[in-house]
Amino acid sequence: MYDRGLSGWMKHLDFMLLDLITIELAFIFAFTIRHPGQYVYDNPEYQIGVFVLAMAVLLCFFLLRVHSDILKRGFLEEVRSVVMLTTGVTLVLLSYMYFGKTWKEFARLAIFYFMILSIVMLLAERLIWKSILIRYRLGTKSHIRHMFLITTTSKAYDVIEMMNKNSYGQIQIVGMALADSPEEVGMTINKVPVVTTVDGVVDYISRQWVDELMVYLHDNFDIKQEILDECQTMGITTHVALRLGGGGYGVKTVEEVAGIYSVTESIRIVEGYKVAIKRVMDIAGAIVGLAITAILTVFVGPAIFISDPGPIFYSQNRVGRNGRIFRIYKFRSMYQDADKRKAELMKNNEMQGLMFKMEDDPRIIGSGPDGKRHGIGWFIRKTSIDEFPQFLNVLKGDMSLVGTRPPTVDEWEKYELRHRARLAIKPGLTGLWQAYGRNDITDFNQVIAMDMQYINTWSITGDIRIILRTVVSVLTSRGAK
Repeated sequence: MYDRGLSGWMKHLDFMLLDLITIELAFIFAFTIRHPGQYVYDNPEYQIGVFVLAMAVLLCFFLLRVHSDILKRGFLEEVRSVVMLTTGVTLVLLSYMYFGKTWKEFARLAIFYFMILSIVMLLAERLIWKSILIRYRLGTKSHIRHMFLITTTSKAYDVIEMMNKNSYGQIQIVGMALADSPEEVGMTINKVPVVTTVDGVVDYISRQWVDELMVYLHDNFDIKQEILDECQTMGITTHVALRLGGGGYGVKTVEEVAGIYSVTESIRIVEGYKVAIKRVMDIAGAIVGLAITAILTVFVGPAIFISDPGPIFYSQNRVGRNGRIFRIYKFRSMYQDADKRKAELMKNNEMQGLMFKMEDDPRIIGSGPDGKRHGIGWFIRKTSIDEFPQFLNVLKGDMSLVGTRPPTVDEWEKYELRHRARLAIKPGLTGLWQAYGRNDITDFNQVIAMDMQYINTWSITGDIRIILRTVVSVLTSRGAK
């Protein structure tokens, strides 16, 4: 699933809101400097002025387009943009004062102070916020999109340079293939290694953390449609330089990607504001979930330690979106040698496919040699209490409240191409499988089908329904083992 990001006027809502607040503050400060000891809202004319100012700011946003390419602008361009916005807002405010015949109520010095303060404060606000955004994007691994590039020797350096310049750390080119020089595997161009031939691209990216594929070729070369189709099968978003068409079966759109206009194809394309809403839900849910986890730790922690002395929490490497490796956290419900004993119990696996489930699992704390006893381990698994520490993964951004189950590394390594698509999104604390089937479903192919149904029909309201359904399933222990 591909997040297109915010577009149009919504793309820079953060800067718009900060600019509006900054200009209003500059107006209040200007009034205070001109009228010491008075409060701006005590003056009826200035009260109306504050409202008129807000309307003037919004009008200038859309007429002057002062936020266009804001992250790409240098210092002098930013100064020009700030002066243009301040001048436009001031002219609208002066027009209101003239036509509204309120000129005498506004001190000319207050307007002058307002212009100076607006320019200084807006410039500081924008530079600080741009610095924060760029640092966040460069410093947060989960925010970086790993991209594979197919191009030619003559185009490679310039394409990499252009994408690095225009992506602001959001895109990392992790490898490439050269269509005109298959023998050059192993060389490096502009710090990006040539890791495989074009024919070997699918095999390479199927086992690596790759989010997207960019194809940038000139007229003498073409890209095999099978490569694009197999990427879609794996859930990898593809971008093809605009001159190419293609068959495929994903959702297509035309957009700019790090300075390159391309045809983008993905199994699902989602508007950025919807992804933002989902993230807000994740953060809110994680905060509540971690508060509950802290309370549970007081009671569950000692019970685990008494039953099997050792850590009360368990962590394990899991595979996240498009191959990202992260540490998942749980309350420990199994003995400390559980991972080592998994191989000897594979013959009792109740799942058909690349997952492991066993009803009478002797590795569970207090289960006894035959796995049939119901001790503390059984209780916290039956009630899904062991999952609560994963709210930390949700808060960190490794997981979402709703998504697909994150596989273990050994499961991931056995995946076929079609299985890989289930991790085209962040894994979730719950999902369709957990909410509507849980352990009643024993066929891995059915799990895959439900995961792909979730991806292809995803919506905010659908997530809310799954969360509510999961709560009911947990409270009633439906399908739990």
